[in-house]
Parts: sequence; structure tokens; C-alpha cells
Amino acid sequence: MRLLECVPNISEGKDEKKIALITEEVKRCKGVKLLDVSSDKDHHRSVLTFIGEPETIKDAAVSMALKAIELIDMRDHHGAHPRLGAVDVVPFVPIQGVEMKEAVEVAREFGKELGRRGVPVFYYEEAATSPDRRDLPAIRKGEYEGLEKKLRDPKWKPDEGPAWLNPKSGATVVGARFPLVAYNVNLKTRDLNIAKEIAKKVRFKDGGLPYVRAMGVDLKEKRMVQVSMNLTNYRVTGIPKVFDFIREEVLKKGVEIGESEIVGLIPLGVLEGIAEHYIKYPKFSMRQVIEQRILEFE
Repeated sequence: MRLLECVPNISEGKDEKKIALITEEVKRCKGVKLLDVSSDKDHHRSVLTFIGEPETIKDAAVSMALKAIELIDMRDHHGAHPRLGAVDVVPFVPIQGVEMKEAVEVAREFGKELGRRGVPVFYYEEAATSPDRRDLPAIRKGEYEGLEKKLRDPKWKPDEGPAWLNPKSGATVVGARFPLVAYNVNLKTRDLNIAKEIAKKVRFKDGGLPYVRAMGVDLKEKRMVQVSMNLTNYRVTGIPKVFDFIREEVLKKGVEIGESEIVGLIPLGVLEGIAEHYIKYPKFSMRQVIEQRILEFE
């Protein structure tokens, strides 16, 4: 089976009824499997993960996006996570039997469809139309609140859709990329400056670890702060390296790590890296796990 994954991030993490209605659009698409829904009230954001053949994934993504645009009003949205629109970012990820070129084609077909519906669309990562639009943080700079001004700048003319702001839906970033790991570390402190300082130290663009994007976030409901990260190449910089780095930095501040979390789904290779690091077993393989071998047998 040829498998393409879609991991849309929508700007709704609190209203369970709205989230259910949006995810239902994916569930009803034949040939598409909804694997996971992760919602965060502090981030006011949900991450959906669904998978299927390329021909079916685009249709599911369009149905999901149109329902999200119908139900979410960005004029009322406030959350800790940066965002541009109701359907904030929609990446397509080749998993099995699908080349990146085809993932880009699906991403652009989806983007054209959303653009025709009146949503400004920017392409990023492998689908980017210019180098300065490759990185998601660069496109999302200024966030929703700065989007109207951004759209007036000819340099930021959308790749698809109108060059004007629809206040209700905002804009959407669409792309194709390799699997990444959304990994967060929560700190036992209310001092947001500590999380921001550590995020700056760990992220690559400020001299930190390769393939790490990071920001400090205030978790009001948990009464903690968070170093929220994307690990864009877990083979080079995996969870153990990031966790150990942050643990050393927080100890210098006299702060403890409360917990860490993985948002959404991860490749098996991430767990292999964790086992290799913490039990010093470099030959560990997920094929040594009984349940994995049973799945292979089936």
C-alpha cells in the first residue's frame, strides 16, 4: 500500500464538540485512517494525524479544512502557540511507497483548492516556491495579528488565494516534509523568561542543537512553563540529546523538569534512539518487540 500522511494543525484546542465535528470529516472519508488527535488547551490547538493513499488524502484534508474554517473564528482565538489561521499548517509526509515529489504535488493541489475557497495559502518546506518561504517560523512571523499588514507587502503575496485578510479564517501554510517530532519539556516554574532563555539556547538558529526549533510557552492551566520544540531530523538530534541538554540548563537555574510530552505520532526510530541512549544498547531494534513482530507476521 502507498501511504501518505497528513498532520494538520488547527486553531482549536478547547471546544471538544468543534474538534469532534472537524475530525469526523476525516473519519467519513473512505480509504483514510485517522490515527491520532492531540489537543492542548493552553496552546489552543489540535493536531490531527491521518494516513491513506495519496489520491484519498487530499480529499480528506480538504473536507477537514473546510469544516475547520466554518467552525473556527480567528477573531476570538487566543493561545500560547503561534498561528496564522483557523487551519494553521497542513504538512503532507511520505511514509511508504510515496516519493517526496508526489507529496509536493498533493500539497499544491490541496493549496489550490483552499485558495479557490478564499483562503491565502503559503507553501513551505519541500513545497516552498522560494528559499525565504521554506521555514515555517519565517512565514508565521507576526502571526495572525500581523497578517493583514503582511498580505499588503508584495514580497508576501500568497502562493494561492487572495492577497487580503479574511478576519475569520486567516491564512494557511501548506507543505511537504519528512517526519518530525513535536516534543515539549515542561518546567516546574511560572517564570516564562526561563523557558524562553532555554529555548533560545537549544534551538539551532541561535547556535543550539542542529534541527531543533524551540520557543518558551506559558502553561497557565498546568501552572508551569514549557520549552516547546520541533525536532526536524530526529536521526541527527533526537529526544535524548534534547532532554539531557535542557536538564543541564534547568539545573543551573535551580529548576526541575516536571514532565515531557510527545505531541502526535512518531516514527519507530525515535524509540530506538531513546533505548540506545538510556540503556546503552546500540543494537536495539523495534523488531525485538513482540508486538512489532506480530504486526509483521500479520
